Amino acid sequence: MASDNKGKPPYPPFTAETAQIKVKAAQDAWNTKDPAKVKLAYTPDSIWRNRDTFLQGRDEIEVFLTKKWERENGYRLRKELFAFTDNKIAVQFWYEWYDANGQWWRTYGLEDWTFADDGLMRKRQMSGNDVKITHEERWYKDGVDVNTVPISEKHW
Repeated sequence: MASDNKGKPPYPPFTAETAQIKVKAAQDAWNTKDPAKVKLAYTPDSIWRNRDTFLQGRDEIEVFLTKKWERENGYRLRKELFAFTDNKIAVQFWYEWYDANGQWWRTYGLEDWTFADDGLMRKRQMSGNDVKITHEERWYKDGVDVNTVPISEKHW
């Protein structure tokens, strides 16, 4: 098991195959909704921009994610590789959640990631938009594998 200050493979430079592995590992980690676990994928001094929120370091990341997942009930996420270079990966993502009033939302967005040589993410930038959806419009209903849901071009 990796220590708190060492990432898990694959390490940069990325190939199409290893970038895809990194993306799905991030997806799986975020779907645990465990901030203490998720923060370990980032360098201790990682820099984040999440919409209009700017963070630095694992402690701030953990606090942010804790509040996020307290607010975003039923959270289910899918990430797909968008582009990559040696130590950078861009992803598009879609996640669904419901608020305290029971209103369902789908968040669409893009992230760009920069990795340290040890495989930990040292920079994450996220831009996203929230769209109201009905329960019937949900993609990621209970028991559905997020990776098998067909996402048409109109949702890119």
